[in-house]
Amino acid sequence: MSGDFHRPRSPSGDGLVLTHGAGGSARAPLLVTLAEAFRDRGVTVLRYDLPYRQASPTDPPRPAGAARDREGLRSAVASMRGLVTGRVFLGGQSYGGRQASMLLASEPGLAEALLMLSYPLHPPRRPAELRTAHLPSLKTPTLFAHGSRDPFGTLEEIAAARSLIPARTTLVAVDGAAHDLFRAPRRAGSDIAAEIVSAFLQFVGAV
Repeated sequence: MSGDFHRPRSPSGDGLVLTHGAGGSARAPLLVTLAEAFRDRGVTVLRYDLPYRQASPTDPPRPAGAARDREGLRSAVASMRGLVTGRVFLGGQSYGGRQASMLLASEPGLAEALLMLSYPLHPPRRPAELRTAHLPSLKTPTLFAHGSRDPFGTLEEIAAARSLIPARTTLVAVDGAAHDLFRAPRRAGSDIAAEIVSAFLQFVGAV
């Protein structure tokens, strides 16, 4: 399994598989900071490199490889199931979140909740090219964390996308943040991560 585990001293029994965006890896600062914050709240975390990133440290994902990336996520969730006694959650940033949502849309029940970080709702400056076809089939409770300056979707567009999902959803809006979600005016990345973690744990009833 390509990635890094964060194991809490006092585990809650829950686990999270967390993956990255198209241009990044499991070592992205947002993912590392989130993983540490989840660990400190008792959640076992795997920061997972998708298969395309395992194959190359620099190449972008290809449409022909998306199914393989989803299969990798499925395997990562199965590995986490073998490590924890409680629930397993799945999360991803941008491309990773999109592949996670497509996987759960096709396999309801694979994970108990979904964390979508900067969902790439459409390419920048092309708002008509929506990536929403699978959302009506997504029956997993989903928390979106999205920046107010994200060129891949406005907060209003994300709200419209949420309405397509036949499951409980919520949104953590990060004022001033762009697509990386880790930088915002007058806010440290660790504070943004802490807000997302607290909201997600409340969303899943862990606090």
